[in-house]
Amino acid sequence: MKIKAGIIGATGYAGAELVRILLSHPQAEIAAISSVSFEGKPLSEVYPSYRTLCDMECGTQEEVVEKSDVIFAALPHGLSQELASQCAAAGKRFIDLGADFRLESEQEYQEWYGCTFLDQELHKKAVYGLPELFRDKIRGKELVANPGCYTTGAPLALAPAVKNGLVSTKGIIIDSKSGVTGAGRKPSQGNHYPELNEGFHAYKVACHRHTPEIEQTLTSLAGEPVTITFVPHLLPVNRGIISTCYARMLEGVTFEQVRKAYEAFYKDEYFIRLLPEGANADIHHIKYSNFCDISLHYDARTHTLIAISAIDNMVKGAAGQAIQNMNILFGLDETTGLKLVPPAF
Repeated sequence: MKIKAGIIGATGYAGAELVRILLSHPQAEIAAISSVSFEGKPLSEVYPSYRTLCDMECGTQEEVVEKSDVIFAALPHGLSQELASQCAAAGKRFIDLGADFRLESEQEYQEWYGCTFLDQELHKKAVYGLPELFRDKIRGKELVANPGCYTTGAPLALAPAVKNGLVSTKGIIIDSKSGVTGAGRKPSQGNHYPELNEGFHAYKVACHRHTPEIEQTLTSLAGEPVTITFVPHLLPVNRGIISTCYARMLEGVTFEQVRKAYEAFYKDEYFIRLLPEGANADIHHIKYSNFCDISLHYDARTHTLIAISAIDNMVKGAAGQAIQNMNILFGLDETTGLKLVPPAF
């Protein structure tokens, strides 16, 4: 019997991407979808590319919870906590693509998002869903906080070096560039075509909400507090995030040691492609896929590791990773329905 999947917020970019991938999943089917903005309308009316493939009408959130075994919530922060409680009461698995359950500290959640934890016990049951780093904690859980785009690409680029104590945990710099879909579907001046096209700019410099989330992941790997400098940029493209991460290698550590550590750390990870020396991670080569490409570089003058990752922010940085988490929750091979091939050009 197939897994019945429901999507709340199906008409946003992440929700629509969940639909695209789930339509080809051999062990799951879409049971119900909802959208506040387009309730009662077929999804194919909102996204004509889904015509005849998904003509399902957008219903209510209650219908999604009732009809589904697993509920994906593709909603802005602050809207998932009550839904998660409803799903827990109904014995349904819940995967949140928003930020409500990502941070372990309520103080940090208040500081960066202006919200509080509505149910402390429910938050304790939540697990952070970055499979390559925490899959053993994900198995058997009911509530998964699905990481976002920056918070997937940057930690994956740094994880082996931080986990193995090869770099200093002080002075780490993360410089990320994202496609505009990361800003969501709602129009704004910043993603208006004349403002965005032929431009390139940083935004929320040293104050982006993903900062504490990245620090939380790296701290858990390092076993000691990690504080980063994080600067995101907006690229005039639809998809993709490239993160260039700088970390000072510890005295006596060689680049060869670092390279071997990455090879060992990711040797069994299907979705991590460690590129050969001399290659550069490029968002062009991971588009529409669940892959994370990582290239490693060494600045001998400053003894600095430069680790670069490239992901599709809508797939590995959102919907694809959410489905990867669903596969883990239901005991499926993680790659089920996710062997998406990037276009060659």
